[in-house]
Amino acid sequence: MTASLTTGQGPATDEQAAFMAALDASAPRKEEPAAAPEKTVGVPFLEKKVTLSARHVNVFYGAKQAIFDVSIDIGKHEVTAFIGPSGCGKSTFLRCFNRMNDTIDDCRVEGEIRLDGEEIYAPEVDVVPLRARVGMVFQKPNPFPKSIYENVAYGPRLHGLFSSRGELDDLVEHSLRRAGLWEEVKDRLDAPGTGLSGGQQQRLCIARAIAIQPEVILMDEPCSALDPIATAKVEELIDELRRKYTIIIVTHSMQQAARVSQRTAYFHLGRLVEVDRTDKIFTNPAHELTEAYITGRFG
Repeated sequence: MTASLTTGQGPATDEQAAFMAALDASAPRKEEPAAAPEKTVGVPFLEKKVTLSARHVNVFYGAKQAIFDVSIDIGKHEVTAFIGPSGCGKSTFLRCFNRMNDTIDDCRVEGEIRLDGEEIYAPEVDVVPLRARVGMVFQKPNPFPKSIYENVAYGPRLHGLFSSRGELDDLVEHSLRRAGLWEEVKDRLDAPGTGLSGGQQQRLCIARAIAIQPEVILMDEPCSALDPIATAKVEELIDELRRKYTIIIVTHSMQQAARVSQRTAYFHLGRLVEVDRTDKIFTNPAHELTEAYITGRFG
């Protein structure tokens, strides 16, 4: 502070200015976060049971780079959580796994991403069957303006996954049961999906995703618009689904990441800082940026 400091009663005296300067000097200052490492720390790669692998992935929106040289393996039949501050690139990177970024005109993805060893960005890859193998559940529930039954049946119809109406009925019921929704809707399958509660709509979207029998389910903050009770139901469902599917979840809730995931990846300003077992990340992180984030020093 300087001697030109003013108060409600006119210019500050030298004594007042000195006092305010001392207060300012003693005030706690927010620490500048450490720089992200050039190389991801922890255990980004797995020796076996790898469903998805990414190597040296860079993502650009026009001339602006959003993801910097990210490499990681995603383990089979486990939940991997992507965490980090808003704008750190975790959702952008998530959408690389089913090429949803292709729908953005000025988005460019470089590097290599493989699903069961197959390069998904190869020129001959058709994104329609790819997105059947890698399903997605979005932040806000988005049921189609159709009946509950037709919401679930839409994907199997599109991909020709049944040979009779009875087989389709069984597939719809099975998907709704796996999503924990069958008992709540079995007597009103012709009712509009948009008439369900928010939590029920999200579980309907999960049923729609698993009806096409994917290998991987991507979840982009699936509980951010839900109340605590609905969130708990979705989290229980995620734990059940991982026995059959590989799941990647983006979440702003570190508590949620700790509850539902087996591995956690921390992103910062477009870089993958650290990957490890979830319990290790939250109890003994290897990088100071990770520690600063999970302890709330920034976020």
